[in-house]
Parts: sequence; C-alpha cells; structure tokens
Amino acid sequence: MKRMGNFGRSSRKPNETMKIIITTFVGVVFGFLIGVSFPTLALVKLNLLPGLLPYIDFPQIGDQKSVNSTQNSSSETQNLKDVTKIWVPENPRGAERLPPGIVASESDFYLRRLWGKPSEDLTIRQKYLVTFTVGYGQINNIDAAVKKFSDNFTILLFHYDGRTTEWDEFEWSKRAIHVSVRKQTKWWYAKRFLHPDIVVPYDYVFIWDEDLGVEHFDAEEYIKLVRKHGLEISQPGLEPSRGATWQMTKKRGDGEVHKETEEKPGWCSDPHLPPCAGFVEIMAPVFSRDAWRCVWHMIQNDLVHGWGLDFALRKCVEPAHEKIGVVDSQWIVHQTVPSLGNQGKAEDGKAPWQGVRERCRREWTMFQARVSNAEKVYYKSMGIDPANITA
Repeated sequence: MKRMGNFGRSSRKPNETMKIIITTFVGVVFGFLIGVSFPTLALVKLNLLPGLLPYIDFPQIGDQKSVNSTQNSSSETQNLKDVTKIWVPENPRGAERLPPGIVASESDFYLRRLWGKPSEDLTIRQKYLVTFTVGYGQINNIDAAVKKFSDNFTILLFHYDGRTTEWDEFEWSKRAIHVSVRKQTKWWYAKRFLHPDIVVPYDYVFIWDEDLGVEHFDAEEYIKLVRKHGLEISQPGLEPSRGATWQMTKKRGDGEVHKETEEKPGWCSDPHLPPCAGFVEIMAPVFSRDAWRCVWHMIQNDLVHGWGLDFALRKCVEPAHEKIGVVDSQWIVHQTVPSLGNQGKAEDGKAPWQGVRERCRREWTMFQARVSNAEKVYYKSMGIDPANITA
C-alpha cells in the first residue's frame, strides 16, 4: 500500500509540471505579443493622457522596426501641427499669426458710408493732406485758407480749444476730419494722429499753423512747383516785411524756388547746412510721403513745440541742400497771432504766453542734446570716433 501511494504521487507530478510549463510558456508568448502591439496600437486608440507617456519607456518594448514606425508617425503628426499654425515673420510686428492676405497695415482719412457696398464708398480719393491746428478765434482765417485747397486735399483740423461744432457753418467743415484735444500743439497731434502708415495714401502732407495769410497762394500750383524742382521738404515763401523770420524762408522775386541763401555773417560755416540751406521753418512745412515717414520717427513724444526740429529735417533727405527748399512764387503771410501761447498758464507772475515761450526754448535745447547724444552713441557702436565726424 505504501509503494502504491508513492507511485500515485510520482505519476501525477510530471503531468502537473508539464501543465505549469505549458501555461507559463503560453503566458509569456501572449504577453510578449501584447507588449509589442500595445504602444503602437493600444495607446493611440485609447488616447491616453500625455501626462502618462513620459513614465513608459516604449523604445525598450518590441523590435526596432516597430519603434521607428512609432517615432516616424509621431514626427509626421507634429510637423502637420506646425504647418497648420500660421506664423509669418515678414508680417508687421504683432501680426505674425495672421495670413498675409488679411493684414491691413495701412489706413487713411477717407470717409466711409454706413450703408451700401464698401467698394462704392469713395467717389474721389484725395492725393494730398492738409492739417491745421486751430482755435475758434481763427475760424475766418482758416475758412479762407481751406478754400485755397482743392478737392484733391483731405482737410484735417486739430482743435486745441475743444470747440468743433461751431465750424459746421461751413459746408467744407462737414466733410473735414475734426480731432479735438484741449491745449495741445500741432506736433503733439502730428505724433499721435499722423503715423506714416495712416497718411500713406497722400503724396504730400501739409502741417500748417492757423495764422497764415494765403491771398497769394494756390495749393495745386504749389504742388506742381514742388514736383518740378524735386522738393521733398518745402514751404511757401514768407512775406519779408511781416515779422521776424530767417533769411532762408523769406520770399524772393527772382525765381520760382530757392534752396540756399546767405544768412548773417558767420552764421553758416557750411553753405549747405542750416540756416543757409537744407532748412525750412516749422510754421508751414510740406512733406513728401517718404520724407514724412522719417520726420515722424524723429519727432519726440514729450517735446511738443517742435523747436529745433527745423534744423534737423535735413537728416531725412539726401542731399538736403537740393531736396529742401522754399517756393517763392506761391507765398504766404505769417500773421504771428499768439493764440496758442495764450492757452498757457500764468505762473509766478508771468503771463501765460511767457511760460509757453520758456518751454519752447527749453525743448529746443533738449532736442539738440538728444540728437547729438544719439549720433555719438551710434558712431561709437560702429567703432568710429564721433570727434572725427564733420557736420
């Protein structure tokens, strides 16, 4: 009986062992197959959270062919995502994510209707822009001035006294652009509302004061002479008997245009530099589109009177002594009305205009210093000694 029992246990052991071996082998094979297919199929189909993926070392599972296939598929998906994201470095700064065809980087002052087809809004596209910085006290003077500009001009009024509705007595005022901010100068307005990308439709931009007599002036004739003589920056000649002015900007009677003059003895070491050439004043300047793009960038944000700017305009055209000039046959009268000066504030017993004039002089000194310092920094960055640079 004992031998039979031992024999029975020994006969069962091989069978059980074989089952265990077979089961283990099948399990290993099945697990291997599952492991090979899992990263390439299961994860994609299950769309597991990306946060789980870094903890799974896929390259250690399966053969190299499967790993390469997975990597290639992943790269193609990533490339597809990159292509569909718009990024155009050539677009204006900040608009890189827009398709170029929708980018509208320029604007204008053309008036648009609130109805109808946009393509039919404009019956005329003005080629020139004239701006006046005005107060209501000069309303009749501005009315006379505007009438010297044809329908080819967009009229833009900057109101420093806040009065705008009173101007509607003139029919032209209803078609003009009115911008009103109290107690600001024309250069403050110009820096904020005449960005080069806004005035780009206009061949020439007139930036004029309000106290100009225009009896002997015609804007269309003026433009013809500016084109004829290749002037990028210009102004009409000033009546020489009215008020103090530079010799360069006084009207002459010997030609259509002059580009240089003789100022007081010793004032012009170089006949091609201001105030003997390359110079116009800031009361009635006219800029070509390209010249204004440069000048706008030179206008300082905090220096609002523009004093000193006239001596630096030459930096925006080359050669300045040929492209800056005064038109004599279309001339104006500077009436020297101190209306903006009266917008100042009386302090320390001084009249309002005195404080304004003091700031004008201070800004002139500041502007000259900024230009000089900026040029020195530039030349030093280029390895050039500023002392070796001549005017």
